[in-house]
Amino acid sequence: MGFLKKAMKSGIAAKAARVAQREMSKPENQRKAKELLGRFTHRGGSTGTSGAADPGTRR
Repeated sequence: MGFLKKAMKSGIAAKAARVAQREMSKPENQRKAKELLGRFTHRGGSTGTSGAADPGTRR
């Protein structure tokens, strides 16, 4: 019985991976992913130094 459950879980995971790969190959989804990544990288770069002194310029 355990073997059957593992086989079903593996099949479901493989199917989910194929669906995700197919969706990410679409141009509109690639554009959305690139925009989202740009927002996170822009946001992450500016939050570390806003309002705080630069660690390299301590007195």
